[in-house]
Amino acid sequence: MSIAENLNRVREEISAACKRTGRSPEEVALMAVSKTQAVPAILEAMAAGATLFGENRVQEFEEKSGTLAAKTASFHLIGPLQSNKSSRAATLFDEVDTLDSLKLALRLNESAEKLGKRLPVLLEIKLSHEESKHGLLPNSPELLELLERLPDLANLEARGLMTVAPLNEDPRLCFRQLRSLREEWSQQHPRLNLSELSMGMSEDFRVAIEEGSTCVRIGTAIFGSRPLAAQ
Repeated sequence: MSIAENLNRVREEISAACKRTGRSPEEVALMAVSKTQAVPAILEAMAAGATLFGENRVQEFEEKSGTLAAKTASFHLIGPLQSNKSSRAATLFDEVDTLDSLKLALRLNESAEKLGKRLPVLLEIKLSHEESKHGLLPNSPELLELLERLPDLANLEARGLMTVAPLNEDPRLCFRQLRSLREEWSQQHPRLNLSELSMGMSEDFRVAIEEGSTCVRIGTAIFGSRPLAAQ
């Protein structure tokens, strides 16, 4: 199937999942995960109506960005970010969805201030024991300090939480936990906006929508399997 056909099928499944839970499809953003994808594939997705994309690496997107700069689309960083690349990330991306330390928050805030912009961010929360997963552990001292200090970082705009469900486990439990943490932290930190829940990928986005996701990150179901060299 073509990218356009895949996008339509995913949109239909999003609508069906929303209907099951009495939600409007407009409540769920569809992010096309374009990491490792060549520019022509991204342009094809844009032509089919995709306006939100997720990229994993600063350098990879920097190489693509010259061609894509004039296009009407938003690009979010959804991969781990080293603090020494915070300046480039703040310049290149419309949002950083993987904020996972106070150190990184301070660097991003400083970079955004120099650029004269306010950079939206999501806090990445680790709800899995898998070493391959990234993020802040719930109720860790660093997470608690970040929640306290984030409202005072004037050039960062907190928008919510992001997580990746563990493999070979029921993703519903993970998604419910993130939603519960969002509710808990929103009450404890009323100066923070944590309304967004970025959760759900090609394999589990239907369940994520049923559990309150406001953004699903879809790669394989739109673009097909990634090139072997990029796995």
